[in-house]
Amino acid sequence: MNLGIAIADFTQPGGPAGIARHVAQLARSAEEFGFTRIAVMDHLFQIGIVGTSEQEMLEAYTTLGYLAAATERAELLALVTSAGYREPGLLAKMITTLDVLSEGRAALGIGVGAGFNLAEARGLGLPFPPVAERFERLEETLQICLQMWSDDEKPFAGRHYRLERTLNSPRALRRPHPPILIGGSGERKTLRLVAEYGNACNLFHGPDLARKLDVLRRHCDEVGRDYAEIEKTVLLPLDPGARGEHVPALLAELRRLDRIGIDHVIGPVRGADQHAALRLLGERVVPEATRI
Repeated sequence: MNLGIAIADFTQPGGPAGIARHVAQLARSAEEFGFTRIAVMDHLFQIGIVGTSEQEMLEAYTTLGYLAAATERAELLALVTSAGYREPGLLAKMITTLDVLSEGRAALGIGVGAGFNLAEARGLGLPFPPVAERFERLEETLQICLQMWSDDEKPFAGRHYRLERTLNSPRALRRPHPPILIGGSGERKTLRLVAEYGNACNLFHGPDLARKLDVLRRHCDEVGRDYAEIEKTVLLPLDPGARGEHVPALLAELRRLDRIGIDHVIGPVRGADQHAALRLLGERVVPEATRI
């Protein structure tokens, strides 16, 4: 079982001046302790499960570029990119740039954007069309990224996007391309897109996880995809407790997730002191998780 961290809370006692040091130290410590993936949210206002909208929130890809310089081994991604926030050609170029500057550690985490994106989209004047159109745009974005990560420079003409030349130089270092993780648990559309385009899925933690995996397996069978090729990841808060009192329950849950087929758990590090919580996880959870 692999573990990754999602950096979601940027608020620091000293204000914005302390954010850079905090984020870099969290990422370096996570890598040192054996976390294999570092993610940030693609939000522009803080979300309610973390804090108020007025609290500090960093733009995802600027942050990932900074983390590329602060780390050496961990995979870097947004969990997950809101497809409509960036034009697909630009997004493919951004992921390629991140991959080159991180020496082959970028992944594209992407989804349609959850309901709480609406306030920030309207607040900052970003597009946020109805959900059916967001799914159409997501699929075209996936097609454009895959075309730009190939040798094909031909035009792309879709319902929502038109590109005259899909040139992408330099090429990404990862082969055949940066892996695509599609976030969300929707059974009819999201998991179908995973089967058709994804290298990984990211599911919400809950009692229906096993059923969601069965649905993904059926979609894979329908499109002729090997279900085993897709990495199964889940978003789960990682809270060891102030003195490690939650560690046994967390390890038991990781073992249960492994039994139903989850490969990688990614989660925000919870606790008043994120650095202390990360150390507890690194010392008492990561070594056990690698043996699961």
